[in-house]
Amino acid sequence: MGLTGAGCGVMLLAGAAWHVAPAVTWLPLVRRFLPGLAGRSRGHHVAVTFDDGPGLDSTPAVLAALDAVNVRATFFVLGAALARHRELGRVVCAAGHELAVHGWDHRWLLGRPFPRVRDELARARELVSEVAGAPPLWFRPAYGVLTGDAALAARRLGMRPVLWTVWGRDWTATATVKSVVDAVAPDLRGGATLLLHDADHATAPGAWRLTVAALPQIVDLAAARGLALGPLRDHGLITRCGEAVNRAPAVQFPGRAGSR
Repeated sequence: MGLTGAGCGVMLLAGAAWHVAPAVTWLPLVRRFLPGLAGRSRGHHVAVTFDDGPGLDSTPAVLAALDAVNVRATFFVLGAALARHRELGRVVCAAGHELAVHGWDHRWLLGRPFPRVRDELARARELVSEVAGAPPLWFRPAYGVLTGDAALAARRLGMRPVLWTVWGRDWTATATVKSVVDAVAPDLRGGATLLLHDADHATAPGAWRLTVAALPQIVDLAAARGLALGPLRDHGLITRCGEAVNRAPAVQFPGRAGSR
């Protein structure tokens, strides 16, 4: 499908700019003209994603909270953390969740030479493939800063860069359960990609406990709005001026354990 229209023209310009500048999801232009990169899809689905894991104590708590509300999610893992907790990564997959790449560590990619970026992403991808039994589909850079080199390396490795459209700001030392829910509420709508954290490698110590406590309220809010929650593999991301990567699923309301 050819790129036509003013919006697609801007998308081309923005894509070219990746070679010299980072793309950051919270920039309005990224959300507007690169909806697929921002994590947008069509319909009533919301992709639930977690960054920075796996954490030895935190990830099992998040998994239990997700199981209690019958929701599956995508976990963007750090290669270094997964190398320490491979079995925990397998537990994530066995529970029906999806693993994706968040890099090898949580350092900025900006300023790193392409060979180093490529090698680190390849190393993380290989480890995720080994643990999950299948290659990862998605890549999200640390801090949401996607450089041209990182975008190119990810694509060459068969991973699509995906950022987010709504976050809980659950990583700060001043966050509360209420502040997490309040941060999510305004942008929790069909087609959104939600960012939360399942480890505190790069957040305030213990911040993940707020995420665990906020999850039931977020799920209730989504259900009240007629939204289905699930992993990125079911999201149907927008690409190339409105095409979808995959077909979004039919609406299925998340239910609490025991209510099915």
